[in-house]
Amino acid sequence: MSRTARALFVASGVFLAGGLLALAYAAYVVTEAKTFQTIELRRFERARQTAAAEPPLVEGGPIGEIRIPRLGLAAMVLQGDSDEVLRLAVGHLAETALPGDSGNVVLAGHRDTFFRPLKRVQVGDVITLNTRGGAFTYLVESTSVVPPTDLQVLRPTGRRTLTLITCFPFAYIGSAPDRFIVRASETDARH
Repeated sequence: MSRTARALFVASGVFLAGGLLALAYAAYVVTEAKTFQTIELRRFERARQTAAAEPPLVEGGPIGEIRIPRLGLAAMVLQGDSDEVLRLAVGHLAETALPGDSGNVVLAGHRDTFFRPLKRVQVGDVITLNTRGGAFTYLVESTSVVPPTDLQVLRPTGRRTLTLITCFPFAYIGSAPDRFIVRASETDARH
């Protein structure tokens, strides 16, 4: 075997091993998030049924569950927007209103995981936030694409609104240049 053939053989083995490691890591991340979601949803449902007092709001603590039935989106919502929170769930931005309060409830999620279905969202879609304090229903009013420096989507509002934020474009590889925004208003339908 020539030196070139041997070098190609070794290089192909290195690339194969690297690819297998990357796949194993991706499988681990997906499995970890799915397991976390399953466990936290069970805990959340039990807590809602026992009507126990809500725990204090802490970074990484559960707030509730977001559902967009038409899109098949269902995910737990945790307090905060750290890398760890967004790896496991949808995050609630700390300085924004909480579901049930007047103002702008802002939730962020990764486009490659929980918020991937948002690429099919439409005006009029129903979004439900289930919390220990009740279920809050919102109707999608608009979508837009903004640069990551546009922080006006985080501003408080004079009414009960919900803002969802994820990276855009959805099919982009790497750190996406823009943000996809979904704006919804709370309806009177409360559970």
